[in-house]
Amino acid sequence: MLLRFVILTAAALAWGQSEAASARFQQANEAMRAGNLDAAATGFEAVVRQMPNFAEAHFNLGLVNEERGHYEEAIASFQKALTLKPRLHGANLFLGVTEFRINHLEKAQAAIAKETAAYPKDASAWMWLGVVCLAQDKAEDAADALDKAAKLKPDDEDILYHRGRAHLLVSKNSYARMFKVDPNSWRVHRVLAQANAEADRHLDAIAEYEAAIKLAPTQPGLHEELGSEYRNANKIPEAEQAFQRELELDPNNVLAKYKLGAIALEQSDGARGKELIEAALREKPGLIHADYNLGRAEMLLGEDAAAAEHLQRAATTDTDPEVVEQAWYQLGTVYRRLHRMDEARNAMATFQKLKDEGAKRSQKALETYREKHPNASEPLPAPQNPQ
Repeated sequence: MLLRFVILTAAALAWGQSEAASARFQQANEAMRAGNLDAAATGFEAVVRQMPNFAEAHFNLGLVNEERGHYEEAIASFQKALTLKPRLHGANLFLGVTEFRINHLEKAQAAIAKETAAYPKDASAWMWLGVVCLAQDKAEDAADALDKAAKLKPDDEDILYHRGRAHLLVSKNSYARMFKVDPNSWRVHRVLAQANAEADRHLDAIAEYEAAIKLAPTQPGLHEELGSEYRNANKIPEAEQAFQRELELDPNNVLAKYKLGAIALEQSDGARGKELIEAALREKPGLIHADYNLGRAEMLLGEDAAAAEHLQRAATTDTDPEVVEQAWYQLGTVYRRLHRMDEARNAMATFQKLKDEGAKRSQKALETYREKHPNASEPLPAPQNPQ
């Protein structure tokens, strides 16, 4: 199980009724921790016979039986523990988990909901409530519970996994309802375009964005997204026109401004590219590949010292291997212009090393792809140019 409660022997000692029972309880706990479940069950059974009102012993017997797959016996033990001590921490949670094991979903939800009400800071209880709600196809309730769990334990992998599932289902259900309400809505076409874009079906994405724009020609964001897909499809004039149209509709669209600046650099217009990129960065610092693109702009303008500073930062801080490789190549060129020949040779050597490493990775990826798809005739998609 993901959770494991072990009641300490101090609870038994507090009863003070039987030293022998307390010793037996401690031995059963030790067997439980060691994974000797049969021995632990025998020990706890002896304790509850001798001390039938000892809630913690019933609870631990329930844990052992749940672990052994004896679910009905476990449920009876958890229920007995709760009768004796209604607020026993973990009892409702494990009662609910055990009911979940045998697909008693309504009973599971009711029990775990009691645990979250009694112990609202128990992340595990909120997680299990979310898991049960997922099994009941209650995606929004599941997402709500798992969001609470994630706030309490932000880095728990189990919580993050189930939370991701819940939100995916909420998203899926929301889009399905949107399609049902209005299949011809521009939003429907936008969702389809985004799905195609994520799958690298750029021409299909373009068609969907164009359909969305036909229905909502002044909707902010659509032309910028269309321009990005045109660029991915290497339709540069169309991309430029789409970004310009976006800025006419929304002069504050940072991404349209930045991508239009990148296109200007590809057309060797350093002044316009620099102006647009710097304007975008004033509104949103830290845009992807900013130093690389500013370095290219300064090179086009003949400002080699400034270009070197930007490209050095790109080469050492950018997270895209292709951009880093190209930054070293451009640095080699800039250093030669600045007559810094040793640095130029080192930069070119680094570029060649990264290029060779990239070629090896590509070859290995191709071999892996061919192993998994022996009948495939299509090559792997080429990496996109840095923006």
